[in-house]
Amino acid sequence: MSTLVAAVLLLALVLYAVFGGADFGSGFWDLTAGGAARGARPRALIEHSIGPVWEANHVWLIFIFVLTWTAFSEAYQSIMLTMFVPLTIAALGIVMRGASFAFRKTVATLRYRRIFGAAFACSSILVPFCMGAVAGGIASGRVPAGGKAGDPVHSWLNPVSLCTGVLAVVLAAYLAAVYLVWDARAAGDADLADYFRRRAVAAAVVAAVVSAAGLVAVHAGAPYVFAGLTSRALVPVVLSILCGLGALMLLFRGAARGARLLAVLAVAGVIVSWGLAQWPYLLPESVTVTDAAAPSGTLAALTVAVVVLAVLVGPAFVLLYVLDRRQLLPEEGVADVSDAAGAE
Repeated sequence: MSTLVAAVLLLALVLYAVFGGADFGSGFWDLTAGGAARGARPRALIEHSIGPVWEANHVWLIFIFVLTWTAFSEAYQSIMLTMFVPLTIAALGIVMRGASFAFRKTVATLRYRRIFGAAFACSSILVPFCMGAVAGGIASGRVPAGGKAGDPVHSWLNPVSLCTGVLAVVLAAYLAAVYLVWDARAAGDADLADYFRRRAVAAAVVAAVVSAAGLVAVHAGAPYVFAGLTSRALVPVVLSILCGLGALMLLFRGAARGARLLAVLAVAGVIVSWGLAQWPYLLPESVTVTDAAAPSGTLAALTVAVVVLAVLVGPAFVLLYVLDRRQLLPEEGVADVSDAAGAE
């Protein structure tokens, strides 16, 4: 039963990376779009693309926390006590990001729109970095067993955590660019499609470089996980690399639909590889999934709750994304009057 719950937890991490990660990645492109005039069109597409779904994507994060807390409470306690600094920063970043995104659509002056836009973009980078750093700290065995607190600084500011944090930011930016290529084509804007296609290619190359550097850091700082990546997780590692290369080739050729699927599989492969590499440990070399698991009755009740959740919430998510893809959802916020106000 504990293995099944752990598999559901890994699937939830994949879904959050694929959906929520792309949300955060759009903030990176918002930050690097340029000034008010040059970046107006890319930012408009970003707002249009993530507006209907950005709140829904955080459901996966809440699900991850609740599932870990209920099924693996001892490990959850150790992670929270050790990683409270990056997790607090990430929580504040999520709040600031959401508020800034909402307020930017309602303010009338260009000055305040820039302030809220900068807060939205910077938070979009800070949050995935902190979450990636937490994953790196766990993988490198810096979270102790027994519900105890580890080093609050070096647990997430170390070579492995820094590499995984940067990789999380780059992968989020990569996914967002690939999605935005599709959205630009759906909107009939060939120039913007090419604009984000070039950025998706650049992000893919950077992701490959950071991944290579990350493997070196993992080899030195997380030997158990590195051994797992070259053995039990080798198949998803290879599939992730092949999907990434395939997506890169399709992006060069301008095939957005195929590239989007392969990009999703490549990023999902990274998350699955990490989970399998540290198996059977939840906290590598200190706490296994079985040791950290709640009593069987709790796991059984949790499994039933997850099934009910999938039946009730799953169709609503599918409907939301289908309506969004078909451009059937209303625009959020008010009409953008910042340009007119700035001109006056």
